Amino acid sequence: MDASSASPSSPTAPLRIAVMGAGAVGCYFGALLARAGHQVRLIGRPAHVQAVQQHGLRLETAALDIQVPMQASTEASAVRDAHVVMFCVKSTATEEAAREMQPHLAPGALVLTMQNGVDNDERVRAVLGPSVAVAAAVVYVATAMAGPGHVRHFGRGELVIAPSALSEQVALQFGKAGIAVQVSPDVRGALWAKLVINCAYNALSALCQLPYGPLVQAPGVAHVVDDVVAECLAVARADGVALPGDVPAAVRGLPATMPGQFSSTAQDLALGKPSEIDHLNGYVVRRGEALGVPVPLNRTLQVLIRLASSRMQASQAPRNPPQNS
Repeated sequence: MDASSASPSSPTAPLRIAVMGAGAVGCYFGALLARAGHQVRLIGRPAHVQAVQQHGLRLETAALDIQVPMQASTEASAVRDAHVVMFCVKSTATEEAAREMQPHLAPGALVLTMQNGVDNDERVRAVLGPSVAVAAAVVYVATAMAGPGHVRHFGRGELVIAPSALSEQVALQFGKAGIAVQVSPDVRGALWAKLVINCAYNALSALCQLPYGPLVQAPGVAHVVDDVVAECLAVARADGVALPGDVPAAVRGLPATMPGQFSSTAQDLALGKPSEIDHLNGYVVRRGEALGVPVPLNRTLQVLIRLASSRMQASQAPRNPPQNS
């Protein structure tokens, strides 16, 4: 590991933050933190990094459209000296990305897993070992990359994070940057609640290439969503997971809060990128098999997305990504 310490000088001192996997989620939160005076370094793909290095990151929201100067790199070594690493890679790349950054983490750094799925923190911890602080985060935000160096925000922007030595300080500093953060000992339940929502809509939005609003207006879709949710909840109960709040109501209410939003799987499919379906509906399938809970609808959605993804990647001619309204 990097020899320099990653302990902030005081609870109110600006943080050094690295975003490992600077996609839409990491760029949005990174931009807010950079605007608030924290030192943020994005780690991403060459075209994106070049755009940020030349022009800063363009942050487009309903209220503003600005360029935010910040550092950017294509190298995992850019996590060096960071107090907090916002780990935002796709769930399919978790172990690989963790191995790449492992030699460069400073002692005392906090790795905050801000990804879809429920077990990324465990997977990162298995790579980095017990000496590195890893905390799971549940992310509630609607964002998309509009192009290299350009992130669009469509709604929300809150985090629920697991306790750690730095979590309260992170919550304080992120809050000052306009990011609401709740530190909760029951992050697993919150991760599962978000997983259920993802399982309900991600694959359907992708297969139909429709945003959530029009999707749920189609005849029969609401019944399919209800059945997918019922399977997920049955697996969660069998797995001993207590989900917070009224998850079915949260699922039903989502389309009204972001009717123009395409799922992340829909965006991946349109771009010919590998999807995270094996860590969404596929995770429910694996746990269902292990626990003896039938999950035919989740299995069907997983298989259909795999087939559609294989076809798109084989074509070598991805369409333009869907644009959120």
